[in-house]
Amino acid sequence: MTTTAYAAATSTSMAATAVMLPRLPTVTTTARFSALPNLPARSFSTSIKQVSESKRSTLFQIKASEDASSAPDATELFNDLKEKWDALENKSTVIIYGGGAVVAVWISSILIGAVNSVPLLPKILELVGLGYTAWFVYRYLLFKSSRKELATDIESIKKKIAGTE
Repeated sequence: MTTTAYAAATSTSMAATAVMLPRLPTVTTTARFSALPNLPARSFSTSIKQVSESKRSTLFQIKASEDASSAPDATELFNDLKEKWDALENKSTVIIYGGGAVVAVWISSILIGAVNSVPLLPKILELVGLGYTAWFVYRYLLFKSSRKELATDIESIKKKIAGTE
């Protein structure tokens, strides 16, 4: 850095000649200076492995089947989709809704990018979300009676959606 500054100063004082000073090779050292001692590498004991394997075998019991019919075939999938597409009466409506969904996702990504570019707004929205989460936990999850109330509200909403109410 100082040799470049010296060369620049020399070249400005003597306009006709440019002085280029050779760079000295920098010496890289591999010695590490640390106040902490080197620790040996960790190794897991066999007793921990045995315990984890025994817990794993009791917690998860997965049966593998060699039945090839359970794996979906690509041609079968395409044939199924073609049959469903041919069975549709209003194909233009499906195309319009699909295009509308793509446009809605595109516009929402633009809006989220715009909100994130405002300096303090993302942090303020995070605080609002944290406050609402704290209120929800206090209102519905902290006490047993309010948990029961939340469960009944959820069940009534499920019944309204399913149309059984």
